[in-house]
Amino acid sequence: MARVKNGAVTKARHKKVLKQAKGYFGSKHRLYKTAKEQVMNSLQYAYRDRKQRKRDFRKLWITRINAACRQNDISYSRFIEGLTKAGVEVNRKMLSEIAINDPKMFSEFVKVARDGKAGKVTRNEEVIGREVTVTAGKEEKTTVKKEEKKVEKKEVKKEETKKVDYSKMTVAELKEAAKNANISGYSTMKKAELVEALTK
Repeated sequence: MARVKNGAVTKARHKKVLKQAKGYFGSKHRLYKTAKEQVMNSLQYAYRDRKQRKRDFRKLWITRINAACRQNDISYSRFIEGLTKAGVEVNRKMLSEIAINDPKMFSEFVKVARDGKAGKVTRNEEVIGREVTVTAGKEEKTTVKKEEKKVEKKEVKKEETKKVDYSKMTVAELKEAAKNANISGYSTMKKAELVEALTK
């Protein structure tokens, strides 16, 4: 039986690991064993930090938005709450860019948030968007979608009352319906009792 040698394969494997370890300090880029250990750790750190980077950026955006909110005499939490109630869907990355590059537009967002918190603007109303180009530096250009203060009210359709088949609903759904119908003692009732109470 012929002798099998795998020197070429081993050399290729070593070269592959050492290539990944290029630039590491000391023996970590020279010796295969230490290089392999470091490369394995580095890959684990890279995997972990790809997720961590997203969290770090979100923290940065929130910090920037909070700073801009404080200049407009509102807290970050109240600002986000107001935008949510007003139905404005702008992510934190865009809000932070607007806060940096267009403070006047950000103050308009603050007004919308205050109106939303006060209940003047609701999700039933639609905020019209417009595209604005923001220049960050000399060459780099970023297109940011901003919201105008103009509000269009949607026509609210009257809900048609339909008969509900309570027998097909789950106990949790029946209890929720009983709660909405102000039926007393619904929490201790069984399914049959809930159906009977709701059909009355």
